Amino acid sequence: QVQLVESGGGLVQAGGSLRLSCAGSGRTFSSYGMGWFRQAPGREREFVGAISRIGGVTNYADSVKGRFTISRDNAKKTVYLQMNSLKPEDTAVYYCAASIAAHMSPHISDYNYWGQGTQVTVSS
Repeated sequence: QVQLVESGGGLVQAGGSLRLSCAGSGRTFSSYGMGWFRQAPGREREFVGAISRIGGVTNYADSVKGRFTISRDNAKKTVYLQMNSLKPEDTAVYYCAASIAAHMSPHISDYNYWGQGTQVTVSS
C-alpha cells in the first residue's frame, strides 16, 4: 500500500509556472506507475499525464503537452509535475495517483491509490 501527499499548489497569474510534488510512502514506491489528474469545479476528473515506473517514459493529455512535464525521483519517493505557461483553464484541484498494474494509463479506474489533491488557481 502507498500513501500519497500532494503539495505545491497555489495562485499564479496566467503565463506563470508552478511545480507540484507528490510524496509517497512505502518501500515499493518505484513499482507503481504514477499519474496526475485534475478536476475543475463542475467537471469530471481528467487525465493530465503519467510516468513509467523507472521514469524514462511519459504520456500527456493534449491540453498540457509541451507545457507540463512529469518527473520522478524514486530515491525520494516523489513525483513532480512542472507546469509552465499556465492558463486560466488549468485551474483545478490536482491529484496524483499510483497504479499497481497499469503502465502510464490515462484511465482513472486503473489507479489504486490517490492523494488528497492540491488546488491550483490561475488568474487571467
